Amino acid sequence: MLKNRLIPVLFLKDGYLVRSESFSAYQILGNPVAQVQRYNDWDVDELIYIDISASYNSRNSLTVSPHGDASPIAFLDIISAVSKNCLMPLTFGGGITSLSEASARFQLGADKITINSQSLRSPKFISELAYEFGSQAIVVSIDCIKIDNIYHIFDHLTAAAYPIDLYEWLSQIQDLGAGEILLNSVDRDGKATGYDLTLLKSVVDVTSVPVIACGGVGHYSDFSDAITQSGVMAVAAGNIFNFKELAYPMAKRFLKKSGLNFR
Repeated sequence: MLKNRLIPVLFLKDGYLVRSESFSAYQILGNPVAQVQRYNDWDVDELIYIDISASYNSRNSLTVSPHGDASPIAFLDIISAVSKNCLMPLTFGGGITSLSEASARFQLGADKITINSQSLRSPKFISELAYEFGSQAIVVSIDCIKIDNIYHIFDHLTAAAYPIDLYEWLSQIQDLGAGEILLNSVDRDGKATGYDLTLLKSVVDVTSVPVIACGGVGHYSDFSDAITQSGVMAVAAGNIFNFKELAYPMAKRFLKKSGLNFR
């Protein structure tokens, strides 16, 4: 039986590691490479880096860290540096629009890549990537926003709902060869109010592709709720791991004591 995974997600904007809230405000946290040793020490299951500067609307604000100790780093340099020092599987995403850009990330040490905006505008890109690198290496990221009680796909390039039905899109990406889905809630992002369990379950129920839940974690119980109440295979978060000391090992301990199937 496959084990569940607990995955930290690091969001990068303009070369900085940032805290995200509602996909519209970002606080600089520090150097994105400096985090790697901490995650090595914690023996994390997997690590996801997403460069949001390439896909998010330029109107979004970037707040400088009060410590003033961060410095911007080019994303490919981050991939190279992280891969050299990282012991866990790595997924990189953000701004991938061609096979050559995807290949560059794999050559620098990525185990998987995640794509979002480009897959919406050119769905065949998913199958091209899957053919070239294998479905197991391709994660399609879907960001959802709730409007009038209906879930829509959030489009970063327009900062609005994308004109395709969420569940139709899920069927398409599964047929095109997506290996996993990274499902994030815009409404819950940075709020620490828990995952949108209704959204997660509705997606898990209509796809056979493994789903990684993201967006809204405030307590360790949010991780277990997502697995037991929605059926996702993996749970991911950003802010809780950045702001709470020893958050990852403590979360793992909580999940194992809850009887869940974690390494």
